[in-house]
Amino acid sequence: MLGFLFRLLPFWVREPLLIVVGSVFGVRIMYLALRDEVWVAAGIGVVFLLATAARVHTVVRALRVRRNPGPTAPAEGAMSGAAVRSQPQAPTVRRPAPAAPRKEPNAWGQAAAAVAVFVALGAALWLGPQLLPSDDGGVPQAPSCSSGEDEKLPSAYGETSQAVTGDELCKALNRSDLAQLLGTPTETVTVASGTNNTAPLTDGKIAQPEAEVQFETYTVHASVTYNKLSIAQYVKLMEFGEETDVRTLSVLGRPAVLSSDHTMAFEIDLGSSASGGPVEQGPLARTLSVALDGKDRGGYCDITVWSTSGGFPDDSVLLGIAETVLPAIPDRTV
Repeated sequence: MLGFLFRLLPFWVREPLLIVVGSVFGVRIMYLALRDEVWVAAGIGVVFLLATAARVHTVVRALRVRRNPGPTAPAEGAMSGAAVRSQPQAPTVRRPAPAAPRKEPNAWGQAAAAVAVFVALGAALWLGPQLLPSDDGGVPQAPSCSSGEDEKLPSAYGETSQAVTGDELCKALNRSDLAQLLGTPTETVTVASGTNNTAPLTDGKIAQPEAEVQFETYTVHASVTYNKLSIAQYVKLMEFGEETDVRTLSVLGRPAVLSSDHTMAFEIDLGSSASGGPVEQGPLARTLSVALDGKDRGGYCDITVWSTSGGFPDDSVLLGIAETVLPAIPDRTV
């Protein structure tokens, strides 16, 4: 099909086109073959260049013929002057003026246009790997939070007017500069999700939206719990728990506390067993809990960071994330 289309093109378009394509492909194949020492490919490149040289010779010869045309043969039916004089004069017939000769397209213009177009094509083929973004050098579009507009919210969200949804929390957390805040600016988001959960052991009466953004190195989890537990009471509970490295501080003028605890790892059995595996201890995570208001009247936001390797960034990273994400969470307090 492609060959048929090429044959339909005029000579002064087709031949320059084939010369450009052949030279670009030939030089490119020769370059790659010599770089990688693939001699079969080098032979293919030589074939391209030889075919291109033959077409260049054809075009040059055609240009010479066009520039210096040979003598034209005498017109058919031409008669000598004697023969014309010997024959009786025919009555003069007035004929219409001959039509203006059809102007042929400019061969040089066609050739120049074809060369210009396919020089651009050849440059794109040659420089394509350098111009197009690669998997490691480019910046692919980060996954967006799934919209939960059609999801029915639990009744706890209706009873708590200031409660945000998991989708809103996810949009606040899934920031374009989150990787920069984590200290891994070259990484991109692999998973971003939000859920409209309720707090455990509350019979679904306490709204607790959650959001999670995963990178190759770290995972960031955020949740907002709309209960009556203050940060001061939360710190007292930590004294009786297994949390380690507890430190109280203030974030955006609100009481806050830093703590460390292990995540949980679930094992799912895909074999013949009907039940899943046991719940195991996951990697250590660092959590910053911040009160929902400066007076610490109850409710808090948790921001947790962990990695599968078991490490997490410095506390200053968690503080930077909280100071950036918390103002982006919709505030519906009256």
